[in-house]
Amino acid sequence: MKTPNLPRYSKENQRPPWQLVLDTLLVNLEQLLNYPLPHDLRSELEKTIDKARQLPHLLSEESEQLRLAALYRVSHSLGTTLNLDEVLNQVMDAVIELSGAERGFLMLLDPDTGELHLRVARNMEGETLQSKDAVSRTVTESVVSNGTPIVTTDAQSDPRFARQESIVLHSLRSIMCVPLRSRGELIGVVYVDNRISAGVFTDEDLNLLNAFATQAAIAIENARLYARTDQALQQRLSELETLTQIDRDLNASLDFERIMEITRSWALRGTQAGQAWMLLQNNDGKLAITSGPPEEYPLPLEAPSFEREWTAKPLGQEANQNVLGAPIFHGGKFAGMIAVKKSSPFTEQESLFLSRLAARAANAIENARLYDAVQHANQEKNRFISVISHELRIPMTSIRGYTDLLRQQAVGPINDQQRSFLETIRNNVDRMAALVSDLSDISRIESGRLKLEPSWISLPKLVEEIVMTLRPRLDEKGHQLFIELSPNLPNIFADPTRVSQVLTNLLTNAIKYTPIGGSIWVRAQEQSSFIHVE
Repeated sequence: MKTPNLPRYSKENQRPPWQLVLDTLLVNLEQLLNYPLPHDLRSELEKTIDKARQLPHLLSEESEQLRLAALYRVSHSLGTTLNLDEVLNQVMDAVIELSGAERGFLMLLDPDTGELHLRVARNMEGETLQSKDAVSRTVTESVVSNGTPIVTTDAQSDPRFARQESIVLHSLRSIMCVPLRSRGELIGVVYVDNRISAGVFTDEDLNLLNAFATQAAIAIENARLYARTDQALQQRLSELETLTQIDRDLNASLDFERIMEITRSWALRGTQAGQAWMLLQNNDGKLAITSGPPEEYPLPLEAPSFEREWTAKPLGQEANQNVLGAPIFHGGKFAGMIAVKKSSPFTEQESLFLSRLAARAANAIENARLYDAVQHANQEKNRFISVISHELRIPMTSIRGYTDLLRQQAVGPINDQQRSFLETIRNNVDRMAALVSDLSDISRIESGRLKLEPSWISLPKLVEEIVMTLRPRLDEKGHQLFIELSPNLPNIFADPTRVSQVLTNLLTNAIKYTPIGGSIWVRAQEQSSFIHVE
């Protein structure tokens, strides 16, 4: 029996190898019917031929079901992660599984340059390939430019690709390449091939791979979007952490020069600049450099105009150095600026950072200036109090001395009314001396120069001395004084002068605000390790 010639499996005749074998078998079985056969055998032979003719349809249906099941399985696996590298690896493994290809390549399109970049490559053993040199660039570029999938069963004889260098050089035969599209935009291609056998891929394989590529493109784009969102979130968190640290640094001190240097240091760090300056506006409207080397500042000390508050802008270019300035506003008025310079252009992110730094530094700078002004005012006040105290003590000493001489009748006898007048003068001089002493004490307290000299003292004895000192004032207003001290009060460890001053002030206030003829109580009792006085 002569075996008929089998048709070649080519692009023009895309019949799988098992179909060719079945056709050959049918031809041979049909030729057997030409021979005289027993009736039973002929009947069985006819049934066999009939079943064989039905096989392509049955196998086609089963193959289609297997294809759909495989497509569902690999597509379903794409939703298990949003990590871009993992998604790309899953896609590549699924492509190899669906196509049965020897090798597979997944390339993504750079939206800026339009070039394809290899992201992952595998062979049928699951090994990672490191180069795309063996990929037909003609095929991939054709898919990118036309946006349509390509299949060739034998690239060596396909007139579209047979003369291409990569096809001949790498002996490429069966090739499939499909586009990856997301939201109507081409984002890359999937390329598979077989360098040994021709006729490996069919149109059904191409349709299956194209259907999977649609799902794969969505998964890839979702992973890229998640990566961009996560990156943006991480960047924003990093910015917030940086701004929080800036706030902590700026609010840690009220020293003006330190605030200037902290702000300048952050300006250098956040913009990668080579030099930075802090400039504040004077009363004449010009800028004065408060931090940074004045001799290196490249621009005139004129206040530039800023279109918007808190928005940095380029100030010019000097000697191949780009200068960026961010305005400092306080109370809606321009107060100064931060200036930085470097040889390379400033990025939008660096400009935004400098704007935010200026906004945060504004309050800290103003607070430091106000603090300096308050400190200066306090110093002037203390100096004034010191001068006034000194100048008042001189005439008070003179008044007290001459009053005492008159009271002692050193210049002649005095009557009772004159003695009373002299006592009033002496008491008022003592009050003035106490007020001057209080002023001096306040000055010393605020400047940190007040020193305490504690010792063990008896509180009842101290109260008795104070009452004796203030007795004339008590009698003057007709007050009744009641002293109620707990028996056996222990001594206290304190500065006698300051305790006396405190008790004198308390009792003086009681005398001052108690009506004429009223009563005043002075009480003291032990409480824990202290003595409570009221």
